[in-house]
Amino acid sequence: MLLTLDQVLVELGGPEGPLPRSTWQDWQRKGTGPKVIKLPNGQIRVARDDLNAWLDGLTRDPSR
Repeated sequence: MLLTLDQVLVELGGPEGPLPRSTWQDWQRKGTGPKVIKLPNGQIRVARDDLNAWLDGLTRDPSR
């Protein structure tokens, strides 16, 4: 399943609202965000599996 950028920003945000687009752009510039698919019309999509894998990679065991 492909997610729109807006869907991803909402999912990554918190109670205060979606993740700021500027934060997303910073992550992409630094190469620290999830993989993206850029469509010919310039829109961004993120595969659900890629987003989940990226989030799994951020998971840390609090006891370590």
